[in-house]
Amino acid sequence: MERIYITDIEAAINHWRQRAPSGPGLALAREVCALAEVYAQMVFGRVSEIDAGALDGEAMFAWLAWYETTPDTPCIAICSTSQGDGFCKGCGRSFEEVQHWLSYSPVQKRAVWQRITADGTAWRFNRYAERALDAMQASSLE
Repeated sequence: MERIYITDIEAAINHWRQRAPSGPGLALAREVCALAEVYAQMVFGRVSEIDAGALDGEAMFAWLAWYETTPDTPCIAICSTSQGDGFCKGCGRSFEEVQHWLSYSPVQKRAVWQRITADGTAWRFNRYAERALDAMQASSLE
């Protein structure tokens, strides 16, 4: 069963709020309304994830459109699974996830992103993230 996480629903809502801000009369964009309904049900039910099949067509369309704006892969081009590791030190994905990534659905990919982000031990979340931040700060001082 494919699951969508509340953090992704929140991110999708914020994406659509930026893309289609409320106009006069505070009318929300259709995409925000569709996702807000799902979000409200999740909050009311105190659940952090929901079956992807529970989203109606409009909410799924809005979620998928947001998904298209996210990075497709967590890969940082340092793959330790090619050296025999069960989990990549660079991105945090398992050997199987790396091998089958292209065949995964958007919901499956987001589930992997959720897991590796929560774990936070992959190099993409520490060493290289720190280097990227240092580089950005250094360039802003110039």
